[in-house]
Amino acid sequence: MTKQGIEYKTEGNRTRGIVQGYHSTKYLGFIDHSKGAKNSDIAQLPKRDRANITNVAGDWESKFTIGMEVEKARLHRASVKEHALFAGFEKDSSCGYEAITHILPLLGASTWRTKVFSMMHDAEKIIDEQWSQSNYKCGGHITMACEGMDGEEIRKAVRKNMGIFYALFRKRLSNGYCKHNILMETRTGGMSRYQAVLVKSSTIEFRLISKFQTVKQMMRRYELCYELMNFSINNPNGSHGAFLKKITPIIVSMYEGDMSKVAYILDLAKHMRKYLTTGKVNRQVINFIDPARNMNATDCYDRELLRNGYRA
Repeated sequence: MTKQGIEYKTEGNRTRGIVQGYHSTKYLGFIDHSKGAKNSDIAQLPKRDRANITNVAGDWESKFTIGMEVEKARLHRASVKEHALFAGFEKDSSCGYEAITHILPLLGASTWRTKVFSMMHDAEKIIDEQWSQSNYKCGGHITMACEGMDGEEIRKAVRKNMGIFYALFRKRLSNGYCKHNILMETRTGGMSRYQAVLVKSSTIEFRLISKFQTVKQMMRRYELCYELMNFSINNPNGSHGAFLKKITPIIVSMYEGDMSKVAYILDLAKHMRKYLTTGKVNRQVINFIDPARNMNATDCYDRELLRNGYRA
């Protein structure tokens, strides 16, 4: 770091550029990139977003943090090396390999966020499908945390606005690695870890996210996660319509301006939200949700579907 701003760079740790065994990256240690920013890093951060950073001994820290897992079937050989973005590489039991990021600040638009995006660009040959290929088994898990909140508190806060994630990643809802506890209910103890959204002691892990294929895609997902956390936690009584309006530019960018696709996703997000908040399955979500697995026993429509032999 310098007084001119935070710097993200490699440590010269060659071990971070060696593929480790499954779940071994944690032994290398994660750098907390969410701390140590300078005034110049937040100069362009809008005032409305400054509630999400705190000053500690003259440096700035991010209230929200995020970590991502980039699963790949093949890795670009020359790019398996230490990256400022990644804590390390390891073998993955389902897909083949995964690159796991350090702890990243989750921020609004600013110089600080631009530096995070720069790390993503520098790791392009690991993220981008052009160089490192994935397959249908690969996913893109995202873990988030909020200072002062445990995982269960975060779950309660974001659940009502999760419809957009269910709409975007609707095809992952029947995937064997994330098909359980689709309703994001409290009952996580004793259940399989293969849940759409897994609540941990101090974090919440989105397992329903599909594989990362481009840097742009990673940046848009980062932005969407920020808006979800910011709106859900700082504006708990805000309307779902206001939230969708806030994220619409991100969805437009995701679909490269195809407004028919954007309209479909935003509409489906409303139906997914209804499912999450009531447990009821309607015709808009039936192709993606199995009512036999997450049924509200009081919902006559669900029972009718089951009597007719419906299974996802």
